[in-house]
Amino acid sequence: MVMLRFDNLQKRFGEVTALADCSFGVAPGQMLGFLGPNGAGKTTAIRTVFGLVRPDRGDVTWKGRPIGPPERRSFGYMPEERGLYRKMRVRDQLLYFAQLHSLDRATATKSTDRWLERFGLADRARSKLEELSHGNQQRIQLIAALIHDPVLLILDEPFAGLDPLGAANMAAVLEERAAEGVAVLFSSHQLDVVEDLCEEVVIINKGAVVLSGQIDRLRADSPVRYVEIAGDDLRWTVDLAAATVVEQRPGRIRVAIEGAVDLESLAAIASANGSVSQFIMEPPPLSEVFTEAVQA
Repeated sequence: MVMLRFDNLQKRFGEVTALADCSFGVAPGQMLGFLGPNGAGKTTAIRTVFGLVRPDRGDVTWKGRPIGPPERRSFGYMPEERGLYRKMRVRDQLLYFAQLHSLDRATATKSTDRWLERFGLADRARSKLEELSHGNQQRIQLIAALIHDPVLLILDEPFAGLDPLGAANMAAVLEERAAEGVAVLFSSHQLDVVEDLCEEVVIINKGAVVLSGQIDRLRADSPVRYVEIAGDDLRWTVDLAAATVVEQRPGRIRVAIEGAVDLESLAAIASANGSVSQFIMEPPPLSEVFTEAVQA
């Protein structure tokens, strides 16, 4: 069941079309990757949920109804731009944001301390935000979105600037939220992270959805396959029909083959031409599916 739905959103800023009949939905417990090149309309679509942008046409609904202040107080939003007070102490502003979401002081205090501990920032509770590293400021921004246990979590480039440990920690938190039934929508240019975390994606370009669905299916539907072979003598691979060498080093080669691939015949040819220690065929990564979609 879709909870958050974008229906035929249209938005223009002067001569620029930011959204053009943009439609998709997010279900409870779903982690949906919202992808697109710079200027595709992702942030504009996200801002319509919170009333920061009014669409010229179309609707954004929650549980089939228009979204108003009560619904927005139950949502969590992490903008790409820092939305915190640089000179305010970390704990004080988290308490402030929690109370803006209608939490009483005791509940706000308990939630703030729990999340600071969860992100390993309890010892920085009295620090001013500007005294924290970029990565820790990013963590505080996420805590501000999580502080009231939202039913919907929307994040715009949440992994930007995080080191691998920070990114892993944030990914674990998002997976926990989704497992508890929270609808999670996040945009990111780090497509490897999206591929690891999400089952489904929506790709927009020039304000319109150009591709959507399960990542595994989208990859499988691509006409390109990558074959990686390791062995003693790989000179025979240069004669493969419709094959393009992508990477080659001593004892190993990776080729791209477009069109139907007879895996058994290819494996037989490989075996007949020497000792083969590895033979792997796989569809293209999400990054290539994305590139194909936005360039089509």
